[in-house]
Amino acid sequence: MKKITLKRPTVKPAAVFTYLAYAACCLFLNFALPQKEPVAFALFYAALACGLDPLLCGGGFLLSSAPMLSLYAFLSCLLQTAFLVLIFGVYKRFRRRPKAESVVYLICAQLPFVFLFPHAGYGLFPFAPVYQKMIIGAFLLLLSLLTEGALDALLHRAFRCKLSAGQLAQICLFGFFTGLGMTAVLGTAAYYALSLCALFLCVILLKNAACVPFALALSLPLCVQAHGAEPVAEFAALACAGVLLVPYGKPAAALALSVAFCGVQFFEGLYAQSALVISLTLCGCILPVLALSFLPERAYKKLRASLLFYRERALPRIAINRNRRAVGEQLYEVSSLFREIENAFSFRDRPDGFGEQMTEKLRASLCSACPNRRKCESKRIGESIEKLVAVGKAKGRVNLIDMPADVATTCVNSAGMLFALNKQLAEYRRFLADAEAAKEGRKLLAEQARGVSEVLRDIALQQSEEFVFSDEEQTLASALAENGILSSEIFLYGEGRDFTVSVTLQTDVNGKRLCKIAGKALNVPLTLSEKIPLTNDRSCFILKRKAAFDAAFGIAAKVKSGENASGDTHSIVKIDERRFLVALSDGMGSGENARDVSDKTLNLLESFYKAKMPSETVLSTVNRLIAFSAEETFSCLDLAAVNLDTGAADIVKIGSPMGFLLSGDELRVLEGESLPIGMLEAVHPATLRVNMKENDFLLFMSDGVTTAFGSSAELCAYLSALRPHNPQSLAEEILSSAVNRYGGSCEDDMTVLAVKLTKTA
Repeated sequence: MKKITLKRPTVKPAAVFTYLAYAACCLFLNFALPQKEPVAFALFYAALACGLDPLLCGGGFLLSSAPMLSLYAFLSCLLQTAFLVLIFGVYKRFRRRPKAESVVYLICAQLPFVFLFPHAGYGLFPFAPVYQKMIIGAFLLLLSLLTEGALDALLHRAFRCKLSAGQLAQICLFGFFTGLGMTAVLGTAAYYALSLCALFLCVILLKNAACVPFALALSLPLCVQAHGAEPVAEFAALACAGVLLVPYGKPAAALALSVAFCGVQFFEGLYAQSALVISLTLCGCILPVLALSFLPERAYKKLRASLLFYRERALPRIAINRNRRAVGEQLYEVSSLFREIENAFSFRDRPDGFGEQMTEKLRASLCSACPNRRKCESKRIGESIEKLVAVGKAKGRVNLIDMPADVATTCVNSAGMLFALNKQLAEYRRFLADAEAAKEGRKLLAEQARGVSEVLRDIALQQSEEFVFSDEEQTLASALAENGILSSEIFLYGEGRDFTVSVTLQTDVNGKRLCKIAGKALNVPLTLSEKIPLTNDRSCFILKRKAAFDAAFGIAAKVKSGENASGDTHSIVKIDERRFLVALSDGMGSGENARDVSDKTLNLLESFYKAKMPSETVLSTVNRLIAFSAEETFSCLDLAAVNLDTGAADIVKIGSPMGFLLSGDELRVLEGESLPIGMLEAVHPATLRVNMKENDFLLFMSDGVTTAFGSSAELCAYLSALRPHNPQSLAEEILSSAVNRYGGSCEDDMTVLAVKLTKTA
């Protein structure tokens, strides 16, 4: 037999708190009006309509009506409770909720109040008490519908989604009547204590001017009790004091509220009462606020994360993160595929037996039909033939001098042997050329596959990074609002140099002013990267972290006398927001052919760097592609990739003349010893890194310029004497001096490329 165990019902703390708060609010609501009309009926109906337990709600409503101390009043409430509990119990049994018919139920539930509830009437209205009760019943009916919306927002929507203006108004109305009853039951001091704590929490969580409307709503019950508007001004002053000092921390905000409360109590006449009343009032109101200021920060962060007064909806960001994650995973898989392609093309060539094949072919074609075959075999001439084949493979061709002596004296057809062997060696050379071309092709494909794999892997890692909510979004929203700029959306993402701010604003907002305000609020120097129109009057402003440096460029060039085109080409390329590339290429010779080589070299380099290929892959690939050219054309190259965040410049020099770095009074020579690109099968560029500072100049020159100065010592002395300010004027001055040293004519293509680094404004 199975053992049956009964599960003990679990009691949820949230549910216990909900029903206790419901009972307390019912009690306060029944004291909201002067003659203790059952205003709690509105909350009773709202709780039933929102799906709370009918029996518990009915019990709370009846208990709250007990202090009325009137039999007919209690009987009226009992009939209302029985009717609504029965109706909503039936609906709950069939798992349905009342719709438009609920108005009929409300009207029927007000009949016991109209005919049984004892009411003396208000002398202000010239109606009989029964008619006044009918008007009050209609008011309670309307209040019930409004309270249903408020309770639904508090139970099911608050801290889950952004509340509408109507829902906030309904909550304020419910709070107003609850506050009226609280002041009547507990007194003004107790209400002050509770409202001061609520205001402090609002100040800490929102930290902006939205606290003032909240404070005004809190002051309304006191305005009714005091029959004046003085509490409105007092609570507005309390909110302003808290908001002003909240940037300095929770204790500062709590102290500001406490001091402001002590001040406003002077106008309330508190200090005219006894010392005991003054002490109890001040301590009862101030100490809870001070205690709240020492709650752990993680509790406030958890509450702040739940608020949706100003925050982008979570669903779009979750959808973006899912798409980015899926794209990242796919890119990573493609990266792995290219890595496997690299491995497939990186197999080593198997050793061939071409030497043994040549020996066997010689024996088969010459020795098999030779009458002296046995004589040669007895003298072991085969070993000497193998030596001859080995010499032929090393030299590429053999003659009589290479033939071993025993072969020359024994073989009767030594001339035929040399002819046949040289014929096979020619085939062997063609085989080696084809094999080497295939090997280089496989190596090129393997390197390209590795480069593509690394690029895709980096993109995959970037795409897999998820966008999360940032506390700085609220900080930026507050800073913009304080400066009169209202934004409906703010989105912060990325780290370091990739830090990006997207903000939706009016189209006419000044970009420089926006960057200044946002940069100060986020403590990050920002610049306007893009402005995307959304509607006729709204745009999305994209702000990026401002680079530490900016760059200016200067180019001066002349063509060799008698030529139509220069063999020198230059390039200035923006790799991304933070880096740029400058290059100067000098094709061997001059004219159209040399220019074609330079153009081809620079175009390849630009394309590879824009694709963010690794530098070693770029250089080796470009070298092989140029080396495969049918013509013997080569190119010298100066290249620099400069980081505008740090000023670090990666210099690559391949077969080019000296480059220079002018830093104040100091001249640094940048020199390389490698051969021109494309001249050998493998290029070994001279690479170095220099750290450029503000107002430093980087200089690249073609050999037509450096040759004009005769020697490197003369060129360095000339450059050391210069005190340039503008990169363009510097390039023109150097070129003009070089031309003058040639006597006014250009004996070679001449180009000067200058780069100056400056601090960003």
